[in-house]
Amino acid sequence: MCFHLRYPGIKGKVEPEDSGLRRAARPRDALPRLVPALTARLARPEPARLPPEPCEELRLALVQLLRLAVDLGGAALAPHLDDAVRALRGALLDPFAAVRRESCECAAALARATPEHFHMQSESLIGPLMQTISHQHWKVRVAVIEATGTVIQFGNGSSVDDVLSHFAQRLFDDVPQVRQAVTSVVGGWLLNLRDRYSFFHKLSPLLLSSFSDEMPEVRQTATSLWEKVGLKWQEENEADLKDKLDFASPPPPHYPEHELCASLSSLQCIRAAELIGTFVNPEVFLKLILAMLKKSPSASGLLILASVIQGCPQNILQPHLKVIATELAKEHICQGSENNRYLEHLLLCVQALLSVCQEDCRTVSLQLMEVLVTILAVSGAPGLLKKAQNTMDTLAEVEDTPSSQDLFRKHVGALLERLTASHGEWTVHSVQLLKFTVVLTQAGPAVGEALQHVIPTLRTCLQPTTDPHMRLKLFSVLSTMLLRPKDTVDSQGQFHGYLEMVVNDILAPNLQWHAGRTAAAIRTAAISCLWALTSSDILLAKQVQEAQETLMPQVLATLEDDSQTTRLVSCRIISVFLKNSGDTMEPEKFLKVYPGKILEETELLKRLDDVSNDVRMAAASALLTWLKCVQNSDGKSAFQSSVQFLYRELLVHLDDPESAIQDTVLEVLKEGSVLFPDVLVRETEAVVHKHRSSAYCEQLLQHMQAMAAAR
Repeated sequence: MCFHLRYPGIKGKVEPEDSGLRRAARPRDALPRLVPALTARLARPEPARLPPEPCEELRLALVQLLRLAVDLGGAALAPHLDDAVRALRGALLDPFAAVRRESCECAAALARATPEHFHMQSESLIGPLMQTISHQHWKVRVAVIEATGTVIQFGNGSSVDDVLSHFAQRLFDDVPQVRQAVTSVVGGWLLNLRDRYSFFHKLSPLLLSSFSDEMPEVRQTATSLWEKVGLKWQEENEADLKDKLDFASPPPPHYPEHELCASLSSLQCIRAAELIGTFVNPEVFLKLILAMLKKSPSASGLLILASVIQGCPQNILQPHLKVIATELAKEHICQGSENNRYLEHLLLCVQALLSVCQEDCRTVSLQLMEVLVTILAVSGAPGLLKKAQNTMDTLAEVEDTPSSQDLFRKHVGALLERLTASHGEWTVHSVQLLKFTVVLTQAGPAVGEALQHVIPTLRTCLQPTTDPHMRLKLFSVLSTMLLRPKDTVDSQGQFHGYLEMVVNDILAPNLQWHAGRTAAAIRTAAISCLWALTSSDILLAKQVQEAQETLMPQVLATLEDDSQTTRLVSCRIISVFLKNSGDTMEPEKFLKVYPGKILEETELLKRLDDVSNDVRMAAASALLTWLKCVQNSDGKSAFQSSVQFLYRELLVHLDDPESAIQDTVLEVLKEGSVLFPDVLVRETEAVVHKHRSSAYCEQLLQHMQAMAAAR
């Protein structure tokens, strides 16, 4: 045993000692020399002095060696129990956190290895353990708690009194694993401690405290252990319980029904609060309740407030109505929690105000509406959403308006002004964003009266630098509104004044290509908004043309997008652009603005080879629209070469394996044959023998012959 030597080379001998102990045929024979040697290096001469061994790593290795000796020696360690405990007392106060953790595990192992003798030394370990229970490392605190549980389980049960206060403090620990350890250890004592019934009145409050822990795992552990403790007590006291059950006394008179007992206390609290509202001046109870809600909003506090409001007479509550409504509408209360119980009690407060004050609530309808919009935005429970919507209808009745949409019309300006004040800081998780979307989706025609708030907010939140998930959400809302503009954004005919902002500042930046699936989803959402805008009836042909001049390059670029939906919608938008250019822009001007992009190098022709038949047919429809534009042009002869090239490409697809594509292409060629029929006849006759089936070519030739005969 060379542990007492102080030069670095000897410290490597701990590992050979470890290996030798494992390989020894009778490890217990080494205990008389090993344990005193370990104690000499680990035990502190005085509590305030450092241990004899200065090296942290070696102290850790020594404790690990002691643990191995305990595991291998077992009950044979009993004669050396005093030395082992002295070593552990020093190691439990070691400055090195890993040594403390290993010492805790070693102490627990020692208690299990020597159950018949350990009770004589267990109390001497309680002091060092309790000194370590508040260590800054949470893993050390957990190890101490678990070791204390084992030490007292196999040691002297009277030590419970010495650790109760320390365990109670650990129930307020910030780390849930520490609270979980306290719960498990206390539950284990209630189940297995030899004289546990003597400590039931002291240990039960600790276990019951975990019932209200914020972590579900801790609450579940406490509930499970409490049930096991109850079942074990029932088994051990079965005879006494049987006598009580067999000869139970009758229930007292007027005892409530069994179903009512579970909620009787809550009902009594609610009823008591209503009585307080009836007999106590609102200045008194509002001072107490609102102060409590300001400090710490809670579902129970809101329930009490709703109950006192419900019990208060209208004429007495009316002077305080604005104070209550304003406080409820503040963010720290109406956005205090997303818990459905909290939101339901918040809704009860609004319902109580409407029920008691009725028409007096007109003066605070904006604040009450803010609260209801918050509940609609945050809650995901269908039942609660329905209740909130019904309450909104009740508020509309109090305001003497036909519907909730008319209520929005009255307050949408002020409501959006408050909501959008911080729109530059929004993310997809912002409650203000959720409330903003609720207003846009439920306000209906009222949105058109507040475009000065809506469109600038959308412009800021839909920039490429903002949260991509927020952009997806807002594009979805914008697309929904643009599908029925007369009932939303253009209800007042003012949307035209914001069209340039929508096109240049919202749609154009989001149609630019960026790598990634999220960026692709945003392009799909943006192109869908553009489709909803261009396909609606709110834009004049000139406005569509202006949008086309700005967005056509981006739309053509999206024809190569990975998303099938994006490609399909892009083809349809190009078709709309062409249709609306018929009277105001000639095809030659169209080609002049975008040279080489419609035919020879166009992505539109490539879409005829798309993997999706829907995209292919949409591309064919867009090409047909272009041919009609050429047909209406005075100088169509200038496009003969371009049209001839288009004829050739379309004839290739006339032999497509898909009959639906063949039918669509045939219709395009029939419609386009009026431009240059002779050219189309020559091109068709040149390829008819190359097709797998000449049926479609013959139909096309017959159509052109009939046209020639008609002329």
